[in-house]
Amino acid sequence: MRYRLSSNLITRHFQEHSSLYTFMAVLFLMGVIFGAIMVNSLSGHQKEDLFYYLNQFFGQVGEGEMVPSEELLKLSFFHNVKMAGLIWVLGISIIGFPLVFLLIFLKGIVVGFSIGFLVSQMGWNGLLLSFVSLLPQNLIMIPVLIFMSVSSIAFSIKLIRKIFIRQTVHFQFIPVFAKYAMAYIGVIAFVTIAASIEAYISPGLMKAVITSIGK
Repeated sequence: MRYRLSSNLITRHFQEHSSLYTFMAVLFLMGVIFGAIMVNSLSGHQKEDLFYYLNQFFGQVGEGEMVPSEELLKLSFFHNVKMAGLIWVLGISIIGFPLVFLLIFLKGIVVGFSIGFLVSQMGWNGLLLSFVSLLPQNLIMIPVLIFMSVSSIAFSIKLIRKIFIRQTVHFQFIPVFAKYAMAYIGVIAFVTIAASIEAYISPGLMKAVITSIGK
């Protein structure tokens, strides 16, 4: 019964905010495209410098000289929790919620630039490297961040309607805020999974690909 109720709430959430989800997904993809295009704006010297540091990193990965998985887990976890937390706080602040759109766009730029640079410098090998280094954890993180962003914007809109537009509308703040807080707790759980993948699975995949390329 509880599982069915939770399932109905989630389904209703996605149905009510389907247009927001579509917009955020398109915004992220626009960021990816913009990030990939930005690679072409780099000078030859800048590309050489970046690729030099990238080669050093790949050399360390190939030799197994990487940050310990436990440390990488902490770094990834806290970085993504902070970003999701910032989005959550922006929803409460009301006036800060437009920045949520910017954060999702910037996330797309980072992903697009990373993929675009690897492909421009290494061709198909770069595409394969970006696939194993970026895709596994981002298959979870990107939908989670979009979910948090939509929840943040939806919460802000409800507050705006209550305070500035429909002051007489029936609005119970505590239950709505509790659901919003639970959404963030759920996001933390998924962030933990994504960080674990980035710390324990992605490095092994990268090492296998780098070793294969080097042969």
